[in-house]
Amino acid sequence: MVFLDLIEKKRDGGELSAAEIDEMIGLYVGDDIADYQMSSFLMAVMWRGLTNAETATLTWSMAESGARFDFSSLMEPKVDKHSTGGVGDKVSLLLAPLAAACGCIVPMISGRGLGHTGGTLDKLESIPGFRVDLGHDEFRKQLEAIGVAMGSQTKELVPADRKLYELRSLTATIPETGLITASILSKKIAEGTESLVLDVKTGSGAFMQRLDDARQLADRLHQVAILSGLQCSILITEMDQPLGYTVGNSLEVREAIAVLSGDAERSTDLKELTLELTTEMLVLSGLSESHPHGLRLARQALDSGKALERLGELIEAQGGNPRIIDNIGLLPQSPHTTVVTAPHEGWVACIDARLIGDATVALGAGRTQRSDSLDPAAGIELHAKCGQWVSRDEPWATLYHGPGADLGRATMKLKAALSISPDKPAAIHLVKERRP
Repeated sequence: MVFLDLIEKKRDGGELSAAEIDEMIGLYVGDDIADYQMSSFLMAVMWRGLTNAETATLTWSMAESGARFDFSSLMEPKVDKHSTGGVGDKVSLLLAPLAAACGCIVPMISGRGLGHTGGTLDKLESIPGFRVDLGHDEFRKQLEAIGVAMGSQTKELVPADRKLYELRSLTATIPETGLITASILSKKIAEGTESLVLDVKTGSGAFMQRLDDARQLADRLHQVAILSGLQCSILITEMDQPLGYTVGNSLEVREAIAVLSGDAERSTDLKELTLELTTEMLVLSGLSESHPHGLRLARQALDSGKALERLGELIEAQGGNPRIIDNIGLLPQSPHTTVVTAPHEGWVACIDARLIGDATVALGAGRTQRSDSLDPAAGIELHAKCGQWVSRDEPWATLYHGPGADLGRATMKLKAALSISPDKPAAIHLVKERRP
């Protein structure tokens, strides 16, 4: 194969064959295609797009580019959840143990944060001692024991995605829906899941800020998942304001524990979305006969404390300190806090999630490039959200930060994120649509 011919073919709007895509991925993983040539191909894809057939082939070729986890010996249904990324999105911390407590096997391969969006691995690693670098045997044994494991993408797992994603982040080719779809689904196929619930975010804090773009991505994900043999359910959910009341790694772990403990009455959006997505997992996997039945099962597992108990087992199994469940003071703590107050009274009309995410990065809780180190204790706690009344000079946010924080930039972003109105805004609908 002459790779230049494939670049020209895609540039001119042609459709690549399955054999061409499969050979291309094999050569790229083997370092027989240079990054500068693959960059040209990715830009041609950005310009011309990928068909569903091309995307499905790319997904499988990427999934087969390295080792694959095999959990076929486990009889319970294997089901996972993936979010396209947002601000304060800590759902996986609650959902994984909750779904396991309901009878699911949850083999969750997660990612790290980049830019304004957080990453599940970073949140987990803020727990003292928690390991995410699990090999296949460790993953399988843990799934057999407690039904849930949460780890990182190993060097052997989907190496094509690891190389391509790094190159896409450097060449402004992240947003193409076919490339996004192949990146997400190849990892899910390789991790050994049978069913997948997808949470496609839309709004200021999401990659797909427009609802139409979120619909397009959701439909592509569903079509390719079906072609790839995965059962799939998709919710499009709101990300115009942060999810929950905390943004930042150990702060989000703390809030997740509070919800599972029944001590977070204000985190209603986080609890509601966790229950909705868990219900989708139970119905999709066949563990529940209907949405009302699945929701009842999920609520019972949450209210009984079984999900919190399973979280403690998960933490202990992966080397973390399970005593954080009863003593959140064992989580990393910031040496400094700064309170930001409302400039005048009124209804909170908007808290721009993107700006909150940017402020969190300035505090040291996020990355602008993959090599950046994180402050696990840094972040923001909100004291008011959309639809709530604030008085003048009332604290509406607290910043947690260490000596390396850019406090000025964080405060500027935070203040710009808040909009106050004399009129009470309409209620926010967390789940916008189910697709298809």
